[in-house]
Amino acid sequence: MKVQHPVSFFFLLISFVLSFHSCENKGKERLIDTIGLPGNASKQKLKNIDKFNNDTKTIHVLVALCDNKYQGIVPVPEKIGNGQDPDQNLYWGAAYGVRTYFKKSKDWKFLKSEKTDSIRMERLIFQHVTKKNYYLVADAYDGQYIKDCTKDFFYSSSGQMKDVVSVNNTTIGIYGNSSLVSYVGHDGLMDFQLSESFKNTDGKTRDCIVLACYSKKFFSPLLQETKAHPLVWSSHLMAPEAYILHDALTGYLHNESGEQIRTRAALAYSKYQKCSEKAARNLLVTGW
Repeated sequence: MKVQHPVSFFFLLISFVLSFHSCENKGKERLIDTIGLPGNASKQKLKNIDKFNNDTKTIHVLVALCDNKYQGIVPVPEKIGNGQDPDQNLYWGAAYGVRTYFKKSKDWKFLKSEKTDSIRMERLIFQHVTKKNYYLVADAYDGQYIKDCTKDFFYSSSGQMKDVVSVNNTTIGIYGNSSLVSYVGHDGLMDFQLSESFKNTDGKTRDCIVLACYSKKFFSPLLQETKAHPLVWSSHLMAPEAYILHDALTGYLHNESGEQIRTRAALAYSKYQKCSEKAARNLLVTGW
């Protein structure tokens, strides 16, 4: 797995293999339950602020940082598996992490970075270069709060959780105010269950992209309650890296069909993972 700083080829190869299998359960070892940790979203009143510039559209990406200690994954190298260090993290600061990949993209202009709270370690805001009414907001969740990240994804998809953020004198909608919500990271639902209700509360259908292992199987029951429409999710183990999201969003911004968006995602996965297009298409699926 290529990371931001130069390392030996051997380390690259080992890291690549481990990242591909990082969503696999560790047998008898289970994820540490974060329900008792401070800031747990289930104990907070959900925000419902929905006044923003209606000419704008937002894609909100919730990233649960890869975490060897607090997540039920096959451990990756310590440097990229520290869920409290976004700068080096496999899903954020590494070469194919959301922050690094989108900052290098010619399609998105980086606007600003900010820290929101102790759970969301960094928030990035981008604006599309040509479709300037589209913004992308990406939040890096401390890896030990993967449960909060997962719940925020469902709360956003259902319209229960809504908020806004200001950038360049423009107020844009985030969470449930977004037109598309995405989750990126380990599939925590393989390790814990959520008892909250995620029923849709406003009658709106949002699009979503879920990049996590077996996400169709594990996210389906709760996602159906939200009424969201899955554009891309997975049928098996996968490496949830940013090029998949990036290329899928290209199709989304061009108003392509779910099948066309899925094809873009699969082609990106085939290219970077060096697997056949058929295998990538079997892995990355669209719709119910």
